[in-house]
Amino acid sequence: MTVRVLLVDDVADVRRLVRIALRFHGGFDVVAEAKAGLQAIELAGQHRPDVVLLDLGLPDLAGRDVLTRLREVVPEAKVVVFTGAENDDRAWYEEHVAGYVLKGGELDYLVGLLDDIGSDLGRIETARFEPDASTVPLAREFVRGWLDRWGADHLSDEASLVVTELAANAVLHAGTPYDVRISHSGGVVRIEVGDDDAGTPEPQPFSAVAESGRGIVLVSAISASWGIEAQPRGKVIWAELRPE
Repeated sequence: MTVRVLLVDDVADVRRLVRIALRFHGGFDVVAEAKAGLQAIELAGQHRPDVVLLDLGLPDLAGRDVLTRLREVVPEAKVVVFTGAENDDRAWYEEHVAGYVLKGGELDYLVGLLDDIGSDLGRIETARFEPDASTVPLAREFVRGWLDRWGADHLSDEASLVVTELAANAVLHAGTPYDVRISHSGGVVRIEVGDDDAGTPEPQPFSAVAESGRGIVLVSAISASWGIEAQPRGKVIWAELRPE
């Protein structure tokens, strides 16, 4: 799997060194870089990284403020503090983040820690699609392709129906580019479709003649669990599939 990383540090040389180290190691994709807290929060919402590497000495927001707001935007992301000096709140941070590393140490230690965190994430892949009906089959093939690679093709039929309904909903009602995210961990396949529209679909009573409104009903019937999460910009609809 590829671990998606957001680098947050106000020093460009530090970001460059970490980016090179991760690229050399392999298995990481630096999806964005931020030099300030507000920028980090915005980029996290756009790219939904798996891991955020966070410097505490940012010019605009205190470390706790950045961490709190990151949790609101990407609660599923792992945060690793990578800071230049000891902090009086280190014990607090160590309880609330996945790792705490000082910049004076070996860079190999940081990469190894991120590697361990990535191994615990399971398998995660994300793709973005344009708001056009022609992209729905592409979203479906994206999901089926990864399930085949992961040896989880026994869930392909259910997953295909779920992503088709959620992607079609994004195209028809949101009218914005949408992200499809699929993960596989502990036998559970989770499919997420996020768009920039704040409106949330409501399951409609079944009707044999209705031409729309049944997608969420089908998703809820197929899935072991599902839900809608509001985002600072838009929403994410998710569904989980578990083998019987």
